[in-house]
Amino acid sequence: MSLTMWVRNMYSGPGGGAYTGPGGGMDTGPGGGAYTGPGGGMYSGPGGGAYTGPGGGLYTGPGGGAYTGPGGGLYSGPGGGLYSGPGGGLYTGPGGGMYTGPDSEPYMAVFPPWPLLVGLLQQMGMDQEASLIAEALESIGWRA
Repeated sequence: MSLTMWVRNMYSGPGGGAYTGPGGGMDTGPGGGAYTGPGGGMYSGPGGGAYTGPGGGLYTGPGGGAYTGPGGGLYSGPGGGLYSGPGGGLYTGPGGGMYTGPDSEPYMAVFPPWPLLVGLLQQMGMDQEASLIAEALESIGWRA
């Protein structure tokens, strides 16, 4: 099974992670980052962004979207979802997960959209990670 990678930056234009139109990170339709059906970023079944099993966006084991160690989606080191340096999920510049402009090489990840991820992590008891993301969102003008 191959993992779908949805755009997870915070660009609100077409294709961006904060875009609510077709294919956007906040799109609730098929294929969208906020879609709860099969293949969607908020789908909790196998292959979905909100799946807690192996390969899922909310899997806390090695390689998972919610894994905090090296290679995990919530890793705070270089390239990780909670890294604030270049290429990281909390980076506000081009290529970063908190970047709000158009980007030819946007930050990509398998977990649900940043604004929705905060609540899901809180439900999982991952309050520290949820807080870091919420603070980053607030710094770019979003309320999680």
